[in-house]
Amino acid sequence: MAVYTTVSDDALNAFLSEYDIGQAVAFKGIAEGVENSNYYLETTEGRFILTLFEKRADPKDLPYFIGLKQYLAEQGFPCPRPVKAKDGLALRRLADRPAVIVSFLTGLSPKRPNPQQCKAMGIGLAQLHKAAEHFDMTRENALGPSSWPELWRECSASAEALQPGLSSLIEDDLRTLEQAGLDEANLPRGTIHADLFPDNAFFLGNTFAGAIDFYFACTDALAYDLAVCLNAWAFETSGEYNYSKGANLIAGYESVRKLEPTELELLPLLARGAAIRFFLTRLIDWTDTPADALVKPHDPMDYVQRLIFHRSARRAEDYGA
Repeated sequence: MAVYTTVSDDALNAFLSEYDIGQAVAFKGIAEGVENSNYYLETTEGRFILTLFEKRADPKDLPYFIGLKQYLAEQGFPCPRPVKAKDGLALRRLADRPAVIVSFLTGLSPKRPNPQQCKAMGIGLAQLHKAAEHFDMTRENALGPSSWPELWRECSASAEALQPGLSSLIEDDLRTLEQAGLDEANLPRGTIHADLFPDNAFFLGNTFAGAIDFYFACTDALAYDLAVCLNAWAFETSGEYNYSKGANLIAGYESVRKLEPTELELLPLLARGAAIRFFLTRLIDWTDTPADALVKPHDPMDYVQRLIFHRSARRAEDYGA
């Protein structure tokens, strides 16, 4: 989440007149994240989140994102439910941007997840995969393996400024992943979140309370979603892999959905691929984020540290499976 586009009081009030959710009593930007403009909205009828779609959001993908959240909520999975306006449509326009209001989800995002929260997150991730099993809309992963070489061409010139010799290491990673053929791997596929970082998950104590920010969701390998979570949840801020956190995350996931042998075999490469994906997009954001945007771009060097671990991992057991 972030704020790139400001919304005036007059524009907000005119927008809310299209809904039956009362009048605004509080409205403020949310600085976390990097993709879309997000606001906390409180009205006389309740609390909501207002999102204006920016940057990488392709307008043709928006019905998928909104439809997925609606479907998951109907299946009982805890996530924000899109709010329909008086005309029955959830997707609208505000400040010359596509916009949607969703219900407010109660809980806190863990700043430093503990092993118990990692296990609960693994359970929640598998529950998401199960809940979306029969969702009939699909979307290609626009940031999957086939996109990584192009992303690298876009940002490779910035890598050496971060660390001398980094370019050759990243190019080695990309060659290894291309040779692995992750796009063609025969892995169970379905609807994945693809961005389930701690700031996109809510907890009540150590209990998973829900997931937000589904705007990278897509149809891809289910184990890739687990690999994204291993990168996001099982590494310390200093860069070391926390085996206990990783083992708990995987155990939680497998308590709901057992990983197949091929998924376990490819887990180290999937984790390495997920690290490359977030390194590349973070490097682009690091250099391209507007100076006046209410946003905190993430340091791409965090993922350089993760890649060091992934290069040495050979088996799923190295991650705690």
